[in-house]
Amino acid sequence: MDKKQQRHVIGGPQTQAMLERGIPLFRNGLRYAREMERANQRGYRGPNQIVISKAEGDFIWDLDGKRYIDFQNGWATNPVGNCHPEVLAAVEEANRTYGFHYDHPLRYELAEKLITIMPNQALPRFSFEVSGTEAAESAVHAALCYTQRRYLITFSSSFHGQSLGTKLMSGLDGDYNRYMEAWTGGVIKAPYPYSDHHPAGMDQDQYVDFCLWYLDNHIPNAMVPRDNVAAVMIEPGLAEGGNWIPAKRFLQGIREICDRNDWLLIIDEVLTGMGRTGKMWATEHYDVEPDILVVGKNLSGGIAACAGIAAKDEILGDNPESSSGSTFAGTPAGCAAGLKTLELYERLGVVDQAAHLGRVASDIMGQWEARYPIVRQVRSNGLLMGVSFQSPNQEEEDGWYAREIRSQMLDRGVWAISDGEVNLRMYPSLIMAEDVLREGLGLMEDALAHVCQHGLSVGNAPRMPTGV
Repeated sequence: MDKKQQRHVIGGPQTQAMLERGIPLFRNGLRYAREMERANQRGYRGPNQIVISKAEGDFIWDLDGKRYIDFQNGWATNPVGNCHPEVLAAVEEANRTYGFHYDHPLRYELAEKLITIMPNQALPRFSFEVSGTEAAESAVHAALCYTQRRYLITFSSSFHGQSLGTKLMSGLDGDYNRYMEAWTGGVIKAPYPYSDHHPAGMDQDQYVDFCLWYLDNHIPNAMVPRDNVAAVMIEPGLAEGGNWIPAKRFLQGIREICDRNDWLLIIDEVLTGMGRTGKMWATEHYDVEPDILVVGKNLSGGIAACAGIAAKDEILGDNPESSSGSTFAGTPAGCAAGLKTLELYERLGVVDQAAHLGRVASDIMGQWEARYPIVRQVRSNGLLMGVSFQSPNQEEEDGWYAREIRSQMLDRGVWAISDGEVNLRMYPSLIMAEDVLREGLGLMEDALAHVCQHGLSVGNAPRMPTGV
């Protein structure tokens, strides 16, 4: 068959039948077919995906029974693996005992637990939300009301959620805020010190200096009054933006600027928090104490949604103009999931295990930049892992290589995230079996070697992981 007539898709007939049946029902359902056709006309793969029939521990299965090592991890929400039986049992018991009612004892018990594990135990007030999106908005509203100021500073490539408010606060790209440009008046975007593609020939240290200078000089001297900035909100690791890891002195510099200007520091740890980086909170790598910390994802144990914010006493303890929460904030099921998850963290040594697995992954992935020309940069902090790719020629876009590597990994039985970008991101369970982690990264390396040799063509059939 001629290359331009090939159509290579992931998954067997049941998976493909469900995708063809279901995708047209959702947003951009018509676009998916067009993208597949465009890719096939070029002779390349389209945007492949799978449909899950089962999730358990370190693995998921598609509708055709094929097993995949799970590096996607429910978009980093399953810290103790998929469908942990103890978390499931705790959630079921809470549902049977309380159903849904707002004031139940689990809310108080979980808040007490969370306060004890906050950085330096310095954030003694907690407010429940349903999701990280709502929690980020709650943090910002609390800061605006407490300071009685009007401006928030966030960063390029940041991601804080998908609501109208958090879309305006995020800094992914211009299309992300399309048609909402007029709504962004209270949010100022500052540059983030990426470890690659530095402007104006700057090296990494010079670029960090520039970003700190911009925050402390350009914004207050050329954009808004210094005394009208309420807070700076930052992720201590740009997760959705590509798993960029900031320099230690950058976060420490932000803390110093905030202190000097009487700005609050909001640390968004929805994805980086609760062990993902090998410490309970990523901010602990930087010896930085936030004024408000946003928590979500791992807190749910992967079963029932639970999120919220922790803050210093004066910010949440007596701030009557600040309001947040919703009908399903702090549900019995969500709080039960959080309590059982924290119990497992303590009993299983989850954070220490994540740190160990992060070192294993770093040792393996650290060789890839030298070995594979399409790998532009490898970044990791614990199990916050990302790889960015580059095309070997001008005719093919960098992002096509990220997508092709992900598809080759799916062929081999490994599931990771390539969200329409030049990066591929991995978020394994924090207690993934070490041999499974090694196997998954080995299969990923097989994919890298295959694409380096064969380019973006479909190529040879890959080997499968053991047990499939």
